Formats: sequence, C-alpha cells, structure tokens
Amino acid sequence: MPVPAPVLYPPFNIVRLSHVEYGVTDLAASRAFYVDTLGLQVTHEDGDSIYLRAMEERGHHCIALRQAGTACARVLGFKLYDEPDLDRAEAFFRGKGLPVDWIERPYMGRTLRTRDPFGVPLEFYVKMDRLPPIHQKYALYRGVKPLRIDHFNMFASDVDASVAFYTELGFRTTEYTEDDETGKLWAAWMHRKGGVHDVAFTNGTGPRLHHTAFWVPNPLAIIDLLDLMSTTGYVGNIERGPGRHGISNAFFLYIRDPDGHRIEIYSSDYQTVDPDLEPIRWSLTDPQRQTLWGAPAPRSWFEEGSLFEAAELVESRLTAQPIIAP
Repeated sequence: MPVPAPVLYPPFNIVRLSHVEYGVTDLAASRAFYVDTLGLQVTHEDGDSIYLRAMEERGHHCIALRQAGTACARVLGFKLYDEPDLDRAEAFFRGKGLPVDWIERPYMGRTLRTRDPFGVPLEFYVKMDRLPPIHQKYALYRGVKPLRIDHFNMFASDVDASVAFYTELGFRTTEYTEDDETGKLWAAWMHRKGGVHDVAFTNGTGPRLHHTAFWVPNPLAIIDLLDLMSTTGYVGNIERGPGRHGISNAFFLYIRDPDGHRIEIYSSDYQTVDPDLEPIRWSLTDPQRQTLWGAPAPRSWFEEGSLFEAAELVESRLTAQPIIAP
C-alpha cells in the first residue's frame, strides 16, 4: 500500500478546513452566482469584497470573494484546536524552511500565513467571529441549500509527496487511486473532521485548486439547482454530473463560477472517525472509481483548475491515462 501510516499525534491539531478566498474579476457577477444561485448567505460586503457562509455554519465566513484583476485562489484556511496550536504550527513550518507570517484578517483572531512545500498558500487560526445560528430559518434556504463547506481538491504534480506531507499534519487517508504499473498514487482523499476528506490531491500540473465542495441536505437539492441554473442563464456553467462517485460514494455535481472556479455540490459520503480505519484502494483502471454511475468526466475536469496566487507550476511526474468522455 503506497499511503503512509497515519500520524495520530501530529505536531499541531487541525480541526477541519474552514474557508477559501477567491480573487474574482467581477464582484457583482460572482455575487449573483454564489448568493442568488447557490444560496450562500452574505455576512459582509463592500465595494471590494463579499464574505459568505453556508446555512449550518456559525463562523463568519467560508468563502471570501475579492475583486481582482486576475481570477485566482488566494488562500485555503484551516481551523486549529487551541491557541498553543498556532505557535506549534509556526514552529513546524519554520522548521521545514517554509515562510511564516502573522497577519491581520477581518473577522478572525491571530492568523498564521504560510505555504506548503508545493506552493499552496495556507492560513491557520483558532478564533473567527461567531454569528447567530440560521439553520432553522428556512425562509433563507434557496438555490442548492448549502449547509457547510466540505473539502478542497488540489492538482498535485507529485501526489505521493503531497500525501506524505499532509500525513505529517495529521490528515488521514480514507481512499486512494493507485497506478498499477508504477505503484504511485494518482489521487488521494484525506480528512481531519471525520468525513471522507477535508483535502484531496489529484495528479496534474500543480499546485492548482481543482475545486471547493459544499455539503447539501440530499440529492434533490442538486436537482433543484440544475433546474434553477438551466433557466437563469447558467446552463453553460454545468460541467459534470449529476452522478455518484465510486470513491467517497458521494452524489455530486460540478459547476463553474463566472471566473471558472470549480465548485462541487456534494452529498452522501460516510463517517471516518475511527483512527484505525483502513484506506480503500482503487486501481486507476477501474472505471467506477470516479463515476460509479453517470457520464464520464469531460476533459476540462482533468485539465483545468484555479491558479494559486504566486505559486510556481510544476508538471505532473506521473503519466497515466484517465478515462475521459468523448
């Protein structure tokens, strides 16, 4: 098995993924997509930015949209367990020779900004402004009824190296795809919060953000979103699905925002809290690994992703042919 053994007592304690910040080229167009169509709730907006949360979230935001000259993914955020973990995280990244900086962030407490060894911009915090619950304010539910942010998926030029590093951080692998000829990882799914994944890595030119995913109540919410998008000018933004993944068992839909940032709508994966849960292996030649049922993924799904701000791209080290729709 190519995945490393889990680190059950990591150098600092990551609770879960928290938020993503996107650079967008037209803030009004992005607002129409994320608020009026997907149904995320605005927690703050001004002329340069919009902060959003999903219906079950008590933290101030899970997405920040900022007006930018070029579309990009600016940072991925993670919540830590307690204040001492921030100092331990600083020592860990500094010890790896990676940049560390304490920054001021709106609506957040002390925040550590760094990068992983591959160039993915990361930030860690403990405290974010807490907002009143809205999960029972059903009049606010619209669009796909997003409940919470679920995971990030990233293109990685060396998936084995990415998995090794994030294993050090305490992420545990739940499922992985292995190339039978080389024994190398094509993709891997890793978690902290007890679902199938908080982060995933897919073979490709990287680092790039493949998608951000949101958990929804049930598959019917996805059908409702498809009806809405197809009649409000967004039918061309539907990229893949609906369908069901073999890996994760999730019912899924992939859509693109006005700048091309990919969003997955996601439901029905499974619990992974046991620390001795064995990872599930999939062969790259198994056609049901990515699509248990439904149309195969289009070429764009394998080739296109959001650039991380200031990250240097590296071509994939693994040449293998996935299944691509005609």
